[in-house]
Amino acid sequence: MVEDYFPATYCDGRARFLSACLDARVPVASYRNPHPGPEGEALYTDAALVGRTDAENVVVVTSSTHGVEGFAGSGIQVGLLRDADAPKPPPDTALLLIHTINPHGMAWLRRENEDNVDLNRNFVDHEGGNYPENDLFEELVEHLVPKVWDDDAYERYKAAIGALNHRYGEVPVRKAMHKGQYRHPDSIHYGGGTATWSNRTLGRICGEFLGAARRGAMIDVHTGLGPYGYGELMTPSKPGEPVYDLFFDWYGEQVHSTTAGASAYAGSKGSILAGFRPPVAGLEWAAVGLEYGTREREHMRRCMLANAWLHAHGELDSDLGRAIKRDVKDASYPGEEKWKTMVWERGREVVEIALRRIGA
Repeated sequence: MVEDYFPATYCDGRARFLSACLDARVPVASYRNPHPGPEGEALYTDAALVGRTDAENVVVVTSSTHGVEGFAGSGIQVGLLRDADAPKPPPDTALLLIHTINPHGMAWLRRENEDNVDLNRNFVDHEGGNYPENDLFEELVEHLVPKVWDDDAYERYKAAIGALNHRYGEVPVRKAMHKGQYRHPDSIHYGGGTATWSNRTLGRICGEFLGAARRGAMIDVHTGLGPYGYGELMTPSKPGEPVYDLFFDWYGEQVHSTTAGASAYAGSKGSILAGFRPPVAGLEWAAVGLEYGTREREHMRRCMLANAWLHAHGELDSDLGRAIKRDVKDASYPGEEKWKTMVWERGREVVEIALRRIGA
């Protein structure tokens, strides 16, 4: 059953992935995160290559860039190993599955990592200190993580953001909130002041597995935006640019640019799609996001802010803390069988096309 591919917890997801790799006789390389999970358990990113190690073409599927969103990607990855109808790599192509690149976030039910860093804002030039500008965030930050969380706090947040929307416009304010910031380590969408463990580990994995490849394409799985259960393909590249045109050739009008036209998305310059490149000389590289819709946008925003407050000021082991975690998990990972089936079927379709087309 499709539902059997999808986990209940981080540990369950890792166990299912390792078991699927064992049954498929696919070797696994494991990378231990330096911080433990909520029960003191060890946390790992695992990587498995399906196909030839010297393949010229490699399709990479990553899960859990935003930790709590990793349940969907984990289910797709297990399905790719177990499902009888799952696509198989052609002889000149391999499939690299990177399971839970942010295991700390998945285990603790957070978007962020062990350092409160949003990994999907961390792929920037830290050594040169060349951080993307986001001056408007300075007018938002005081309203985002209150000292106390309740209905009144959320209403005050909405009123403050409404006033800023009136002054600057709803789209600039929304993009300023979400595209990443590098000045406030205790607030939301913090991109960090150095490359995180997950960032470095992703580079290490790609260096180890893609050394013989000439072409690589990454599919990075996310949840939380868009229509319920639908996987939207997104790239920060614009029409006319090589990466956008490549994916448009593969997927047609299903591909949307997060930076062109009147896009609703922030298009962060520090995202894994825009800022990451494997440390492999001569590799042709392209990356696309696969984003699945879950719950209504306003509910998603409230869950995100509540979770940020909880880790900054609240008690995880409290009635309110447990309620927030239940809502956060559901907002990123709906429990309905219909949703999981839609996620798997779309994921299988997207990966199948990538495996078939990358060699062309």
